Amino acid sequence: MKADIHPEYHMIKVVMTDGTEYETRSTWGSEGAVMNLEIDPKSHPAWTGGNQQLMDRGGRVSKFKKRFEGLGL
Repeated sequence: MKADIHPEYHMIKVVMTDGTEYETRSTWGSEGAVMNLEIDPKSHPAWTGGNQQLMDRGGRVSKFKKRFEGLGL
C-alpha cells in the first residue's frame, strides 16, 4: 500500500432533520466537524412514501408525458 495517498479518517457528528444526532467515522470535513442534513431517510419521499411534485423546467416533463401518454396499460 502506498503511503500518504489515503484521506484522513476521523470522527464527525451528523445532525438529522429532526434534530437527532450521532457520531460516525468519515473522510468528510475535519475531526469534530458537524454535518447538518437537509434530507435524510426520515424526511425523504423515497423512504417515507410521500408524494413529491415534479418541477417542469423548460417543458421537459410535459413533453415526456405527452410523448408516452398512450403507453399505459
